[in-house]
Amino acid sequence: MDHYLYLFINLGSIAIPLIAGFDKRLQFEKQWRFLFPSFFLTMLVFIPWDMIKTNLGVWGFNPRYLLGVYVGNLPIEEWLFFITVPYACIFTYHSLNHLVKKDLFGSYSNQLAVLLASLLLLVGLMNLGRLYTSITFLSTGIFLLVLALKFKPSFLGRFFLMYMVTLLPFFLVDGMLTGSFIPEEVVFYDNSQNLGVRIGTIPIEDMVYSFLLLLMSLCWYEWLQSRYKQKVSNQ
Repeated sequence: MDHYLYLFINLGSIAIPLIAGFDKRLQFEKQWRFLFPSFFLTMLVFIPWDMIKTNLGVWGFNPRYLLGVYVGNLPIEEWLFFITVPYACIFTYHSLNHLVKKDLFGSYSNQLAVLLASLLLLVGLMNLGRLYTSITFLSTGIFLLVLALKFKPSFLGRFFLMYMVTLLPFFLVDGMLTGSFIPEEVVFYDNSQNLGVRIGTIPIEDMVYSFLLLLMSLCWYEWLQSRYKQKVSNQ
């Protein structure tokens, strides 16, 4: 049964959102036409990144907890991760938009984004010798800064709310992957390539990595939605 662990973590991440998404009040299944293309577009960035970091030994995967099916140098479970986790989080975003009508961070979301981006860029520049830290922090900082200063998306405040709400399931899922609840790690790290700062067993870089993954997925999701609405309005 050990070989199914990473697969079960993926399935557990998406199970409740997948079932709850068919609730008539949410009708989340109608968003799939935008959702799955957004995953594909995001994976065009994250899969090569993941493959390179795996090849360099920045992180790796414990074969004890894998099915043993690989695409490239990544286990199939890692590919599924880029679908199950964004699905669960964008479902949370969609649900919060229905449940919380007020945009709690909207009035100062751009300022918050610039402040956070500046901090990420500073830490990244101070740790250029640590690949996981530098690339993750710099990439996230640049992406967030461009988003806040150039595009100023109306959904940025709601993204911050979604990210905060999903931190608890993030700690559960990533904790299982990094050894919080089992004797060994499913995903292990070369600590010379990160800050060595962990929340429990979770490297602080994982939080930033997840932030960028979800933000990029949401940007594509919202862009695809806006294109569709514009097309319909022009007909």
